[in-house]
Amino acid sequence: MPISMKVVQALTEGHPDKACDQIADALVDEYLRRDPEARIDISVMGSHGMLTIGGQVCSDADFDAGDLAKNVYREIGYTDDIEPFVNLDVQPHGASHNTQGSDGTVIVSGYATRETREMLPQPLVLCNALARRLDEMRKNVPGFTWMRPDGKVMLVMDGAQVKAVTVLLQHEESMDHMTLQQVILERVVEMTVGPLSGAEVNVNPIGCFSQGGLGFDTGASNRKVVSDTYGGLVPFGTGGLSGKDPGRAERAGAYMARYAAKSLVKQGVADNVYIRAAYSLGKAEPVMLEAKAGDGRDVTDVVKSQFDFRPAAIVERLNLRRPMYRATSNYGHFGKEGLPWEE
Repeated sequence: MPISMKVVQALTEGHPDKACDQIADALVDEYLRRDPEARIDISVMGSHGMLTIGGQVCSDADFDAGDLAKNVYREIGYTDDIEPFVNLDVQPHGASHNTQGSDGTVIVSGYATRETREMLPQPLVLCNALARRLDEMRKNVPGFTWMRPDGKVMLVMDGAQVKAVTVLLQHEESMDHMTLQQVILERVVEMTVGPLSGAEVNVNPIGCFSQGGLGFDTGASNRKVVSDTYGGLVPFGTGGLSGKDPGRAERAGAYMARYAAKSLVKQGVADNVYIRAAYSLGKAEPVMLEAKAGDGRDVTDVVKSQFDFRPAAIVERLNLRRPMYRATSNYGHFGKEGLPWEE
């Protein structure tokens, strides 16, 4: 039986997992700024004041990854200290044995729909907008300094109707709970989603939420890949995106799949398009590539005739070897202006 209700989740930039994603992608940006040909596969994990940065890098660039991580954490809005432990296997150029084929066995997906201006499902667009609104108010609106960086939003919709909204927001301990609920309802939820008719709204439903971030919780990069992509409303692939250089198949392939899906929708081929590709270790060409229109038509031949899914070709077509990836690590990797796979 088809499921009509759609539920999605989004996170503020101070959520522990998102903090780790931002640190991972800030490291990618710094490597690419110093060395556009860097090969990068970094994971970040933090817990109760400790931060571990691990992975493999092939680059001649040299900088203090721990200092960069601490700066990112402060820029997010946290004032507590984190202690970085950097354990990266860094090798110079020439040590990498594979520069053209896939670095792993990877499945990627891409999707686009005419449903919204962003060419993403409406529930996902609205949920990301709610999380973004929380961050913008905390940072830019006078009188809201009581707001803290950690937070999460869940949205349930039935067709075009909002059925439920849950907002979890870190705040100063002195903030009155009833006042907080009213302010978030009026200044965040209703100003973003519009007037609510019969929807259930929950704001910090179990009370005070004053301690958050990596000082009091645990986070890891690429743990929220569903929120990073299509909200679970369409199937996604097998790997996360943050912390990886754009030449890796999981990142390049995901961006090209989104780019190709959007292009087909713009061309009028279909109102929505879903693309899936699979890469095998060491091979440049996908071992599988298929594309389906929302009405069930197979549009794989259209995709193959217009788009080259080899990672190196994707990097060249979209000009991906430049620092721009920290901007992808909040509110999803898709639907934002200024990113080459969204043009």
